[in-house]
Amino acid sequence: MHFILYHQTQITKRFWPLTRTRSVSDLRIGIDSISDKWRRYLQCNVEQYCDDDLKLVYHCSIESDNVIVAGHVLPTKELCAQIAKLSLNTSLTFHGKQLAWRLDSENAVRLFESGQCSGIGEQAFQDCVVLEGPWNLFQWNEKILCEDFNDLVMETNAPSNSNRILGKTIYVAPTAKVECSILNAEAGPIYIDDHAEIMEGSMIRGPFYLGKNAQLKMGAKVYGATSIGPGCKVGGEVSNSIFQANSNKAHDGFVGNSLIGEWCNLGADSNTSNLKNNYDEVKVWSYLENRFIKTGTIFCGLTMGDHAKCGINTMFNTGTVVGVGANVFGDGFPRQFIPDFAWGGAAGFSTFLFEKFVQTARTVMSRRKQELSDQAVDLLKQIYHSTKQFRSWEE
Repeated sequence: MHFILYHQTQITKRFWPLTRTRSVSDLRIGIDSISDKWRRYLQCNVEQYCDDDLKLVYHCSIESDNVIVAGHVLPTKELCAQIAKLSLNTSLTFHGKQLAWRLDSENAVRLFESGQCSGIGEQAFQDCVVLEGPWNLFQWNEKILCEDFNDLVMETNAPSNSNRILGKTIYVAPTAKVECSILNAEAGPIYIDDHAEIMEGSMIRGPFYLGKNAQLKMGAKVYGATSIGPGCKVGGEVSNSIFQANSNKAHDGFVGNSLIGEWCNLGADSNTSNLKNNYDEVKVWSYLENRFIKTGTIFCGLTMGDHAKCGINTMFNTGTVVGVGANVFGDGFPRQFIPDFAWGGAAGFSTFLFEKFVQTARTVMSRRKQELSDQAVDLLKQIYHSTKQFRSWEE
């Protein structure tokens, strides 16, 4: 069987701006991405299909026997076992929603071209995690991080005796550095990946993941469930948040119930509100519905797309969404939806000109010895033009 993770535009848009530059299944939750988990559970290669601008990045083939899984579904051993039992031209549903299909080439093409296929059998599945919006990532992060730890770690090990350790579910890679810190794994596991570093005076409560080549700065305070992806540099206070990769929050300031993309930078003493003063349900901007929508939770902080930045002392109100390539600075609280490639803050916005944005992105990435590919530039240019409608000041 040939496995494909399928991303419909209507689903992908729910997770913008995080999924302007990656598929939903390439979002990090727990220790690794959703697509990594599918590969791990299935023990085979998994391709991805996207029916929007992400076609520039993702390519897949169609064969005579295809297992196609919705990219916003989290894998479990039980789900994988049920999918493996599907007969050809049959789908798997959960509360009336399509989870997976096993299709021949003709029906697979029909699904990708129209978003649906008819005349196939259906089977129901009773227990599944289907992500409905970005906030689900940090809401499910505790459960998934614990499951990933149990799946990946065969033998735990404690860091050096310069640290204060509580609990036993701790894994520190042999190449990682952890000194003079407090690691409390009584509420959940702690996983420190290859070449990561936790500097002196840090305090961590699990569940927690620190990615490859990532740094936790001196005196950092981290509450679970938090996942910090590869190459990130994080300091200050962080709670129940996910950093994708290569982003910086290197100084004091609070980030809670937040989702930070890749190549982002939060200036010193930047803070996010994750709870309204009246404890009301948080609403966030939906690109799909072109309005603010309810999240179903009272805890929701900042969602920041790739390559976005903010200056020192920036204050983000509860549920703020910052688009790809935006640059936020200045006094006061900026608006709760900051469009892609916006430049400014509470005093008003102009547009971050694309050529200058690319120059900045190349400079930032070169500091990590990485390059902005031509393919990435093409995708970012499409995002720049397609999000003009949200930059009202350009009218």
